[in-house]
Amino acid sequence: MEGGGSGDGSLTNVLASPNRDFVISPSGDKVSVKELEGKTIGLYFAANWYSKCETFNPVLAQVYAQLKEQGLKFEVVFVSSDEDQSLFEQFHSKMPWLAVPFNDLQAKRGLTERYHIEGIPSLIILNPNGELLRTDGVDLIYRYGCQAYPFTPERMIELEAEEKSRHASQTLEKLLAINGRDYVLSHKEQVCMALFNSKLKIFFTFLENQASVKVSVLQVLVSNLVGKTVGLYFSANCSPCAKFTSRLVSIYDSLKEKNKEFEIVFVSMDKDLDEFLQCFNGMPWLALPYDNESSKDLSRYFDIKGIPSLIIVGPDGKTVTRDGRNLINLHMEMAFPFTEAQLQLLQERIDEEAKAYPTTFHHVGHQHVLNLVSANSGGGPYICCECDEQGSGWAYQCIDCGYEVHLKCVNEVGKETEKNNQEFDGHDGSISATNAAES
Repeated sequence: MEGGGSGDGSLTNVLASPNRDFVISPSGDKVSVKELEGKTIGLYFAANWYSKCETFNPVLAQVYAQLKEQGLKFEVVFVSSDEDQSLFEQFHSKMPWLAVPFNDLQAKRGLTERYHIEGIPSLIILNPNGELLRTDGVDLIYRYGCQAYPFTPERMIELEAEEKSRHASQTLEKLLAINGRDYVLSHKEQVCMALFNSKLKIFFTFLENQASVKVSVLQVLVSNLVGKTVGLYFSANCSPCAKFTSRLVSIYDSLKEKNKEFEIVFVSMDKDLDEFLQCFNGMPWLALPYDNESSKDLSRYFDIKGIPSLIIVGPDGKTVTRDGRNLINLHMEMAFPFTEAQLQLLQERIDEEAKAYPTTFHHVGHQHVLNLVSANSGGGPYICCECDEQGSGWAYQCIDCGYEVHLKCVNEVGKETEKNNQEFDGHDGSISATNAAES
């Protein structure tokens, strides 16, 4: 988000305090605030205890190093929300930039209030005069990397125009055929079957001498995927990804059994080749060869803010939706081919089926009576309290405490429990649906 200019217009007024005119390096050396005058500054609000800060740190560090290598006038100043001095020093030691001293609580509180910091990580961008430029520095770094510099309105207009042009001319080959490499990887068994069925042109390759995990794979030309609906699966070796991968494998297998023109390409967000191979071993689909930089470029191109994430590309090579994960969770294989027409059809079906649902429900996972709501009657985007996945529109909702579940996730209380609840609640007119969970 673009910010307006600060009235003070001086980095000294922003970063110094009555008893301090310096910031500190990771080694503890003092650096005069005046040395930062004339530079674009990123005020980095973060803490060691929050995983999203740990995730963003190396991303920002890479951009910081690239800008330094180019000789550009950019500096980052860490504003800590760590619990104590030792944890601050430990966290700051992982950073290549400066920091407000941990013990200057008044200065840190003042900066937090001045820039209305409501969550971390947060990167506030100041221009060389110390005036506010942007409050969405984290998003810009994820989206554009070092190209975001100098973060001015003019630069944002240029980047958005370039991005719009790239998306307008997008093809599957442009997305996946990177640096002259025109193939993706597949497990041997899968490609042999594909060869038998459609005589694909393939090449053998082996990953050797680069990882402790050895996997025999084949190369599949990107051109063989043109004309199919393709899911770009941004994932890594982590618990949330493993959970969704298991569901996605089931959907993928189901669509393959029905001979749907659908393929998935794994885009690894793993830290190294070993982790990539461990992930790929458990996947029945294709993958981009492990290349951290290419994966990061694709991640920025699609503005990936978290994993797992599933981007759907249509047969024409254009993006159908960036919301593939949520659509899979909501509609399973019925979401295919993920088009607006299909989603409209599904929504109409859900609206019709919802007429048969009881208006209230006694769910085994919650002590209060749940009420049936739709997008027009109090429903909306939510996280299901049963499966921890996103929902939208229809839900069973607790008016008292905000508990919400998908219609498909509700389970009727046992008959004895139901009887006790009715005796406790009195005759309130609520009904428990015996088949609601099956819809």
